[in-house]
Amino acid sequence: MYFAQHYLDCLSQASYLIGDETTGRAVIVDPRRDVQDYLDDAAEHGLTIEGVIMTHFHADFLAGHLEMTEATGAWIGYGDRAQADYPVRHLGDGERIELGGTQGVALEIMHTPGHTPESISVLVYEHADDEVAYAVLTGDALFIGDVGRPDLLASLGATADELGAMLYDSVQRKLMGLPDEVRVFPAHGAGSACGKNLSTEKQSTIGEQRRFNYACRPMTEEQFVAIVTEGQPSAPDYFVYDAVLNRQQRQTYSATPAPELDLDAALAEVEQGAILLDARESIEFAAGHLPRSLSIPLDGRFAETAGMMLDPDDRIVVIAPDGHASEVVTRLARIGFDRVVGQLPGVESVLIAMDPALVGHASRLTPAAFDDAVAALGSNAFLLDVRNAGEIASGFLPGSVNIPLAELRRRIDEVPRDRPVIVNCAGGWRSAVAASYLRSQGFGDVSDILGGYDAWHALRTPEGVRG
Repeated sequence: MYFAQHYLDCLSQASYLIGDETTGRAVIVDPRRDVQDYLDDAAEHGLTIEGVIMTHFHADFLAGHLEMTEATGAWIGYGDRAQADYPVRHLGDGERIELGGTQGVALEIMHTPGHTPESISVLVYEHADDEVAYAVLTGDALFIGDVGRPDLLASLGATADELGAMLYDSVQRKLMGLPDEVRVFPAHGAGSACGKNLSTEKQSTIGEQRRFNYACRPMTEEQFVAIVTEGQPSAPDYFVYDAVLNRQQRQTYSATPAPELDLDAALAEVEQGAILLDARESIEFAAGHLPRSLSIPLDGRFAETAGMMLDPDDRIVVIAPDGHASEVVTRLARIGFDRVVGQLPGVESVLIAMDPALVGHASRLTPAAFDDAVAALGSNAFLLDVRNAGEIASGFLPGSVNIPLAELRRRIDEVPRDRPVIVNCAGGWRSAVAASYLRSQGFGDVSDILGGYDAWHALRTPEGVRG
């Protein structure tokens, strides 16, 4: 058996290539949209990808099932409840897919609804006649340390209570009914908004999850639904867009580079409604940037954050770190944001040549400078906390108002335009994004806190002791 996990850190997303090296037959599970890595991996190991199994209609990324079929002719498989605009092989509960005949690699489908109605897991057998599976690919039903949330709007047509009851059965009875030694390989890891307590580990076992996963301990259905829905992070707006688009026949991914624009052409696009998306590091953006540009650094959760701050229909002009424009375009494409109209290279040289009065700068406050600013401004300062609700329980700035970053676009009217705004998050990355967004929307006096709440709190805590 050839078994490979392909993990994408920026989306905390895992996909899997499974093949029988004797027959050369293989399937890919939950591929992302840029599929060349899978094709190269399969070719290197003498495998032919003949099937694409999707554990569900993903909401946090645009899946690569159509791209894989275009490249290989592979069939696309979903659970029985999936309805799509393209040809689908509906996979029944208990259905087996033998890649190596009666003695070779085999897969068995297990219906595990709850995160979405059509969700499935895939049992992987190294030999078709093995009594115990080598692994189970759990999609978004079971994560390491968590389970898939049943409350996403992306479920479309089912309530959180209905899905929670399904998820209880899938996790507590079906998945926890597997032997302890079965390895667990989920579709997402730490950082994904598909759950609230995902581990940084890339694999586990059923036994470990039975012992350490809060949602896998024995409990009633009511207790389960209450505990798994409490404190979930706000879902980015693009989740519904991707969940719908993953059901549709759509244009496949193209790696065509974005055309280079000069400053005049880039600004002309902005005048026509395009967004200037600056993917340089926050410190570089703060030192100088084009007016009305949005800062989302490439060094963090770039695509997911872009999906929070942009609309899928937005036309985008990319300002990227040197040599990384194609990466920016690809990472946007992974969430279905394809309307990149161009890139502005060499922005540092462009800024040097500009009238200094036209160059934008970002106000970033050290925790001590923040204290001084609040002392001077008093109640006139509006303190905006863009962390998720679950993070606030550990503490917050006195007087601050919580609007999670994923909700800021639709709640922007709650932020006053006639008062100085100071933004914080946990460590300073999200707050820099939020501050740039507010400035791009015409807010005049916006700062954020370097190091975020954690740095501010550290000033008030004895060394080595955390509150």
